[in-house]
Amino acid sequence: MKINHHPAISGILYAIASSFIFSIMNAFVKATAASIPSNEIVFFRSLIGTMMIVYFMKKDKVPFSKAGIPMLVLRGCCGALYMIFYFYTIAHMPLVDAIILINTSLIFTILLSRLFLKEKIPPKVYFIMPSVVAGVMFTIKPFGYSTYSIVALLGILAALFSAGAGICIRYLGQKHHTYEIIFYFMVTATLISIPLMWSKFVIPSAEEWLYLICIGVISLLAQVFLTKAFTHENAVVVEIVRYIGIAFNALWGFAFWLEIPDAFSIIGMILIVGGCIAITKVRKKD
Repeated sequence: MKINHHPAISGILYAIASSFIFSIMNAFVKATAASIPSNEIVFFRSLIGTMMIVYFMKKDKVPFSKAGIPMLVLRGCCGALYMIFYFYTIAHMPLVDAIILINTSLIFTILLSRLFLKEKIPPKVYFIMPSVVAGVMFTIKPFGYSTYSIVALLGILAALFSAGAGICIRYLGQKHHTYEIIFYFMVTATLISIPLMWSKFVIPSAEEWLYLICIGVISLLAQVFLTKAFTHENAVVVEIVRYIGIAFNALWGFAFWLEIPDAFSIIGMILIVGGCIAITKVRKKD
């Protein structure tokens, strides 16, 4: 599917579309994780995605590159680790809380884009970042020292690897086809998840197979939109726009699991989203 607009507008529309589709995938993941281990979900999601992307590559006659393999593998590893931590967090936390934490990838994106893409960071951004960090603390609730808090820290790791994957995509998008970038992600995630899910493998029921197939198909579609978003627009702008996904996920969390964020989560969300909006305005003025 192609969105025909100015590159910047296309990037934003692709980011919104990917956020909505990913939110649907998240709901399927949380439902499936009630009986299937999260690492097994990662495996089937990646395996189904690999088969589909190979089909699309053959259909569109997209060749495999002989150059840039290390960066493609790095993107695959970042994406695989992101997905492993991501799915585990979704499975063990309220959906909207998990998404709030994972979307802190913006901060990591800013830092990594400065380090690897040499993008300039306005000094004011560093003064705004503490509000986002404070929001993370409210959401994690570290003062409880609970299993919930430990799972929340894995959500932060997911955010870090998500940012790393995004930076890699931004770099690779200049020389590699979207399908090839996704192929390396899918294959790497499939291989890494095999040893992690092997000892706790559960044979899916007919309904669970349906859910797993839906996760694989929907996530690949979302990944295509996300990859196109990063190749059409600045990585930081894409991360900002993707915050609309919090609203989508909050909707599914309430509709299917009656999840209502507590006061700490709401304060955390306000600080995180507010801080990110402020960062965006500062960057536009720079």
